[in-house]
Amino acid sequence: MDLPARTGASDAAAVGGLWARLRDAVAQAVVDAERPTRLLAVALLADGHALIEDVPGVGKTVLARAFSRALDLGFARVQGTPDLLPGDVTGSSVLQGGAFRFIPGPIFTNVLLVDEVNRATPRTQSGLLEAMQERQVSVDGETRVLPDPFLVLATENPIELEGTFALPEAQLDRFLVRVGLGYPSAAGERAIARRYRERREPLDSVPVVADAAAIGEAREVVRTVLVSDDVEGYLVAICRATRDHPDLRLGASPRATVALYRASQAWAALDGRAFVLPDDVAALAPAVLAHRLLLDLDRELAGATAARVLSEVLASVAVPIPPGR
Repeated sequence: MDLPARTGASDAAAVGGLWARLRDAVAQAVVDAERPTRLLAVALLADGHALIEDVPGVGKTVLARAFSRALDLGFARVQGTPDLLPGDVTGSSVLQGGAFRFIPGPIFTNVLLVDEVNRATPRTQSGLLEAMQERQVSVDGETRVLPDPFLVLATENPIELEGTFALPEAQLDRFLVRVGLGYPSAAGERAIARRYRERREPLDSVPVVADAAAIGEAREVVRTVLVSDDVEGYLVAICRATRDHPDLRLGASPRATVALYRASQAWAALDGRAFVLPDDVAALAPAVLAHRLLLDLDRELAGATAARVLSEVLASVAVPIPPGR
């Protein structure tokens, strides 16, 4: 399904229409997940990746599968375990008929779900870095390009820490957004129960609303979304303010600034706008920046959190006022 050949504001309106269809399609299988779905769409359109962090049983895997199915994208799942090797993800060569033949791993897909990524060893985690950054993998001295689009959705359980390996800062920085689902409302939880009564597999009801070609066109539109000088200054000021906050030993990097910039463009396009508002930046700051911040150990023991730091930063940075107001 192609986006109409339009320009300017009408291009952004077309992306907004695509988002409305995607939101409704995913909602056929996942309840009370509009913001998480939107953040996944932001990651995809901004050519990034998403870390889905929440307790077991809230629908992380179902969300990832519904999202890929609605966009008619290839999907593969890898379970993070201590004995998972890099070759189990990227693929390996086998000797066959006197010659080596490369067998692609599950990473050669459009949407790769790495379930419980923090249970994989640092060696395997680092094997994902090249793929996430360069959209390619190097195996046996040969570089192989990954399909386009390529999106890593990694999940982790923030409660259970036994037998896990903390993600290094370099890898956390490769995730454009961190997504949390939370528990559904009482009405939503009843709806979930009814869906499993009405059909064996709720994912079967998720319609296809787009394809890889439409996603490519939407990405091109996102790149052209206007970020005014005032909004750009606001965005940069937020990131720079984190570097001076007393509760942090490491603030947002320039890569985080770029991530917030690109994510804000995608967020605006999903609203059908061809320009970014300060509200877009503020709405995305927690999802884009929180997992990139390192708290001072003493302040953390005293109760400091990345969420509270960002709340204070957003309150301290002056919001630009549009002309005429």
